[in-house]
Parts: sequence; C-alpha cells; structure tokens
Amino acid sequence: MKPDQEERALRRARWAITAQIAVVVSMLVAVAGAIAYGMLLTRQHAEADRSLARTVELGPAATPPGCVWLFTPVLHAPAGPSPAGMPIAALDATVPSPGDVHTERRPIGGMTYTIRVENRGGVVSQAYFEELYQIQDRSSLVSGLVVAEVLALLAAVLCGRVLACRAIRPLADALRRQRTFVADASHELRAPLTRLHTRAQLLARRSSGRDAEDLEQLVRGTRELGEVVEDLLLSAQACDRPEFELVELGGLAEEAVAAEAVRAGESRVRLAVSRERRPYVVQGVPTALRRVLSALLDNALGHTPPGGSIEVWLGVPDEKHVELRIRDTGVGFPSADAERIFERFARGSDGDGRRFGLGLALVREVVTGHGGTIAAAGRPGDGATFTLRLLRADPA
Repeated sequence: MKPDQEERALRRARWAITAQIAVVVSMLVAVAGAIAYGMLLTRQHAEADRSLARTVELGPAATPPGCVWLFTPVLHAPAGPSPAGMPIAALDATVPSPGDVHTERRPIGGMTYTIRVENRGGVVSQAYFEELYQIQDRSSLVSGLVVAEVLALLAAVLCGRVLACRAIRPLADALRRQRTFVADASHELRAPLTRLHTRAQLLARRSSGRDAEDLEQLVRGTRELGEVVEDLLLSAQACDRPEFELVELGGLAEEAVAAEAVRAGESRVRLAVSRERRPYVVQGVPTALRRVLSALLDNALGHTPPGGSIEVWLGVPDEKHVELRIRDTGVGFPSADAERIFERFARGSDGDGRRFGLGLALVREVVTGHGGTIAAAGRPGDGATFTLRLLRADPA
C-alpha cells in the first residue's frame, strides 16, 4: 500500500471511530430523553386523573381547580360559559351502573382534554381537564432535548476526533517506521545486488555449455531480485507504480518454470508447461506478474513430495480472459481452507515449512490489482489447483 493510500486509510479509520463515538453518545442522549419524556407524560396523566377524581368527589359545591370543568345533570362548574362541545352526552352510556368510572383523552375544539365520567349513586358526572399547560411543558422538554442532542453530538464529534487521533497515532507511527525501514533496506541492497548481477553476467559470457545455462539462470534470478528491491523502494518513496503494459503471460510462465527447473530436479518433481503456440497477452506489470508465478510455483514445489508433478496450463476460456492453472499432485488441503489460505500468515500443517505465510496473500493482492481473480481448489492427499484469470489484451 502506498503512503498516500495508507494516509487515506488512516483518515477513514479516524472518521469511522469518531462517527461510532458520536452515534453511541447520540443514542445515549436520545434514550435518556425518551425516559425523561415518558416519566413526565406519566406524571402529567396521573396528576390529571387525580385532579378530576377529586373534582367529581367534591361535586359542584366546590369550585374546580383551574382548567377543569365539571358537568352534572343539573349544572356545571365553574359558572360561566364552557368550551364548545362539552359535555358529550354519548359518554354517559359508558357508565351504566353506579360506581362505574370511565376515563379517556380526546381532542375537542383543537385542544386535548382528559375526561372522567363517573356514576355516583345513579348520578352521572363528567369532568374535563384541559392539557394546555401540560402540552406546553412537554414541548419545552422536547425542545430542550433537541438542543441537548445537538450539543452532545458536537461534543461527541470533537472528543471522538481527539480520541480517534490518539488511538490511530501508534499505527501511523508504525507504518511510518515500516516505510522508513523498507526504503533504507531497499536502498542498501541496491548496490550489492547490482554488483552481483554484473558479475553473474560477466561469468555467463565467459562460460559455455551447461555452466553457461546455469549462469544465465543466475543472471535472471539476480535481475528479478533487483526488480523486487526497486519496486519496494518505489513503494516506500510514494512514487507511482509502473503503468500497465502488454505482457505475454505464456513467456513469463515458461521463464518461471525454467527458473525453478533445478530445484524441481533436486526434489525429483516433474515440472512442465502446457500451452498452445499462441500469444496469451494481458495488461499488467511484468515484474509483479513474474512474482505471482514464482510464488505459486514455490508454493506448489513446497507441497509436492518427490515423484510428484506440477503442470502449468494456459488457455483462453473466453474472448475476454486469459486463464493460467497450476496443478500439483502434492498434499493438497481441505476444501474448507480454499479461502483461508489467501489470508496473511495462514499456513497449513503440511509442506516444507519454508514460507512465512505472506506469499499467497500478496499473490491475491497483486492479481486483484490487475483486475483479475485467483481461486484455489484441492483435497487432502489429492493435490491442489490454483486458477489465475486475467483480462485479455489485444496484441495490436
């Protein structure tokens, strides 16, 4: 990952932490506000019910409290005009027997009232409680809660941002130290690798026969190692990656197989390429694709016992893709591990144990960066097959 990509990832992580803190604080304030609103509403209803019950009990002889009207069959209290729509004659039917009580809340003339209808000794009384001031109290509480929610959200964003920056800072420092180490190590390795590559070239020119072929393989290996170091240095220095170019995947596969021929011979493993004599051209970075093939062959050789075989097959499954399969007759793996083996530092219990758990993970990253896919299939004791599919390019 490039430094600018790392910085964007860290920035997203900071904002993600900030957003999570803000959401949690907002939810806590909202829950607290809902509890307060519910408690206020319950208390107001209880207060209205008590006031109406007391008014009906005292009867019209006593003056009702403010915002309360009492209606009996002969008069209503307090004296004077009452709000339009009172009393409601149909409510008398809700208390047919002495001792019956009916309570409800309904709007009348644009205002909400709590209504108590009670049958006391055969006399039906209706008492009305106007909820104007209660509604105003609830509105004031809601307004205060909205203000509190906004202030809490702003405070949560500010505090969350500070906490997120503090939480991410160690990771940012670690990434910075990693880039510095990669840059320093790559820079220090360039000179000795260049000298090694030059000496290998001189020896290859002076040799002949079998020695010349082996030295030519050594020259290719030192060149590939130099390309890896150069890519690491470019990545650490935030330079742009090389642009995609036309790559003949069949040629790269044959070079990778030739580079591993000696190791395969020592392990008594048959290694071969199966392809038609046609171009398998894709768009990509040659050095990156070469490392993909080397990693896949290294994995196959590490898991194939003596006497086994590894086949590299190239084909064109459709007009848009080039497919490369590496099939070995090694120890294989359970089908449930087909995805896990591409995770970083994941490793099976079989093989020669020379890898550090990053090879296949990096292979998938490179293939994905090229717009392709890679999949693995296998069974224990029956080998494994890695299928690489890349977009086909027009050689013209």
